[in-house]
Amino acid sequence: MDEPVEFTDIYVDEAMVDRATEVLRSGRYVKGPMVERFETAFAEFCGTDYAVGVASGTDAIYLSLKAAGVEAGDDVFVPAHTFFATVSPVLELGANPVFVDHDPVIYTMDALDLGERVRAADDPAAVVPVHIYGHPADMGAIREVADAHDLAVIEDACQAHGATFEGDRAGSLGDAGAFSFYPSKNMTVAGDGGMLTTDDPDLAREARLLRNHGRNEDGEHVRLGLNHRLGELHAALGLEQLDHIDDWNEKRRAAAARYTDRLGHVDAVTTPQSRSEAEHVYHLYVIQVPDRADLRDSLDAASVQTGIHYPDPAHEHPAVERRLDEPPNVPRTETLTDRILSLPMHPRITETEIDRVCAAIERHYDR
Repeated sequence: MDEPVEFTDIYVDEAMVDRATEVLRSGRYVKGPMVERFETAFAEFCGTDYAVGVASGTDAIYLSLKAAGVEAGDDVFVPAHTFFATVSPVLELGANPVFVDHDPVIYTMDALDLGERVRAADDPAAVVPVHIYGHPADMGAIREVADAHDLAVIEDACQAHGATFEGDRAGSLGDAGAFSFYPSKNMTVAGDGGMLTTDDPDLAREARLLRNHGRNEDGEHVRLGLNHRLGELHAALGLEQLDHIDDWNEKRRAAAARYTDRLGHVDAVTTPQSRSEAEHVYHLYVIQVPDRADLRDSLDAASVQTGIHYPDPAHEHPAVERRLDEPPNVPRTETLTDRILSLPMHPRITETEIDRVCAAIERHYDR
């Protein structure tokens, strides 16, 4: 039997092992020079003035919103089609998530629907567009809405390391950007970790306070903050991974192109699209099919791993649903979540493996 075709592939080389060993031998595990080096390099990578290392992508979203002044009772606009962690920081702050339907082509937040919901809101404060699956949201149109209504724009770029919109990197397109380094992401830190990016010195300063118990350089706790710090070991590994990310993203794009070429003639399969002004980094390669459960069974029988990202709209999770007065009207999202299927995708997936996946899909629909 062929080896299974799996969904993710974590890459660790000797330079990463050496960097980790260096930190372990230093005895400096938190609040040290490696985090500062990683922050500087990541800000340069994104094209922002500042980067603030934090413990997770969720922390990056939470601290971005809090540092931007979002408070209890504010309306924060989020996609209905996203991972739970886009929404949970909004609720943690006591703000109201307002769910926006998705663009039917690229699955990110629909700017037209956003505009309608902002105009109908009582206390609009911020918008959190998600660059879902690695494709940037339509940031030009979203910024127009945000600027017209004085909304803070917090990019959820947790799946979009290195993606670009009109030539600018994700993380530099809003007032702040949030990245995750969870092990399944395009780059990782061998555990949880995150980064907040911004050009705003006040927002960066506030985020640095909040991630470290609200403590200033004099040791005074001037804000109510918690521990959201990124550790030295994680920062060291992230610094090494940053050297590889552009190459890995290019390999993901090549893999996506082969998938699309092979599946383009299969009428039942809708392959992902990318807009000309954006550069997709294919954190996930997500197709749509009318018979997802049956196709998953066929692929499982062929030793092909698949995933669903995400099976439920964000507002349908019990922790969110019970806080809403009524469910949002997001028909495109509710249809999409019944049809999406993620195929194996990582930088070292081979053409042979991709062809095996596509052949199994072709056999399924030829039956």
